[in-house]
Amino acid sequence: MQLQKMDMNLFPVLDAIYTTRNLTRTAEQLHLTQPAVSNALARLRRALGDQLFTRTPNGMCPTPLTEQIMPQVQQALSLLANSVAEHHRFEPAAATRTLRVSMNDMAETLVLPRLLEHLQAQAPGISVESYYVPRDQLVKELGANSLDFALDVPMISATQLNQHRLSADRYQCMLRPDHPLAEEANLTLDQYLDLEHIHVSSRRSGPGVADIALNKLGRRRKVKLRVQHYRVAPLVVLKTDLALTVPLSLAQQYPAKRFELPFQIPQMDWHLLWHRSQDEDGAHQWLREQILGLFG
Repeated sequence: MQLQKMDMNLFPVLDAIYTTRNLTRTAEQLHLTQPAVSNALARLRRALGDQLFTRTPNGMCPTPLTEQIMPQVQQALSLLANSVAEHHRFEPAAATRTLRVSMNDMAETLVLPRLLEHLQAQAPGISVESYYVPRDQLVKELGANSLDFALDVPMISATQLNQHRLSADRYQCMLRPDHPLAEEANLTLDQYLDLEHIHVSSRRSGPGVADIALNKLGRRRKVKLRVQHYRVAPLVVLKTDLALTVPLSLAQQYPAKRFELPFQIPQMDWHLLWHRSQDEDGAHQWLREQILGLFG
């Protein structure tokens, strides 16, 4: 019989019978029923064209063919067991691999400096690639292992993914420090709406979270500038009278005047997302722990 037509599950049974010389003990060792072991032995005999074992008063005695093939069978099973163990065992200091993460430019700012500092010390052989994958493609990319993680908002309907909340970020309004409103203690809704605003979105059109919240109040802000990236928007704020509604973790990195918003807006929840098929991978587990630890 050709090897590709063999049921590889039969070889652990062969090895166990060879080791124990007893079908009952083989069944106990493999957590099988004795009829299941007998059936496996019968299939092996048909596949290999040999009795493989004969019954004697001292147990199952291997035939010459069995004695001939068992060193290679045991070596193959050992290599397979070591390969599986290696899949679960991970040694950061010796690891060489590329970590691929989907995140936007704001997430990169918050995560990459600390993550690379940690990897440099603990796992210097790991490289990182960061790029943004649209949400409607995340499940496919993560499932294909072309992407290890995503840092994004929760994806409740994506049952194939595991998700862990990293942090929640409230929004503030950011102005340049010498803005005409900088001396105000608070920002009223009318003052907010009188300002001209920067809207950050990777899409060409459509409202943001601030616009959606204002629409519920029957109000609308004036968007003067629409940009793709969070990192450029604060630089524009510092040079103009434009306002930016931005998560606090980014706003506090700049010498800007910050106001609490004069209306309710949902917080930005950051989640770490990965495919369920990666749950037991040792390297993936370690990398998850490192990213989660940055927000601990």
